[in-house]
Amino acid sequence: MENIINEIEKQDPQLYSQVEKIIPFHGYLSTGAFIGLQMLNMAKRILDVKEGERIYAVSETYNCLPDPFQILEGATIGNKGLRVKDYGKMAVTVNKRAEKGISSVKGVRIYLDPDKMAEYPKLHAWYMNTAKVPHEEVLPELLKAGESVYSYEMVDIEVPLKMKKKVRLCEKCGESFVQYEDEALCPACNDN
Repeated sequence: MENIINEIEKQDPQLYSQVEKIIPFHGYLSTGAFIGLQMLNMAKRILDVKEGERIYAVSETYNCLPDPFQILEGATIGNKGLRVKDYGKMAVTVNKRAEKGISSVKGVRIYLDPDKMAEYPKLHAWYMNTAKVPHEEVLPELLKAGESVYSYEMVDIEVPLKMKKKVRLCEKCGESFVQYEDEALCPACNDN
């Protein structure tokens, strides 16, 4: 693993700086986290994200890919900057914060494209799960491939209306919950 990290440092000091922040959070440099990092950098370039601008991301997997968005951009589940719709895809949709009163904003959906991996057989085997390929063998191919193994499309993203927060007590369990409509039961009791 150290060899690929040294190679990243030689090739791209800025990318190396990002990797150095990901490793302690994620535990090591996984293929999925590096894919997330490449997608993050692509999205920022495509959307022309300036330093300090807030981004929002919807990851289509829980596996490693969302970590760079949390670590480097502060897009977390807690601040609603990160959502995960676990479709099992190496894909993410990213957008910048919309200006007040705007109902839709442009975003970009980026995905790892198996059709573009012909030159990178270890990456393809890892991604398609046709062989057990260690991260140490896949990462050099990802570094060499750069953005060439991704596809993207511009998308319109509806900006949700910010509703006034109402808290009430559940009529069944007696615990407080955030009410969005006129629900009498909290979502947990409503599911039972």
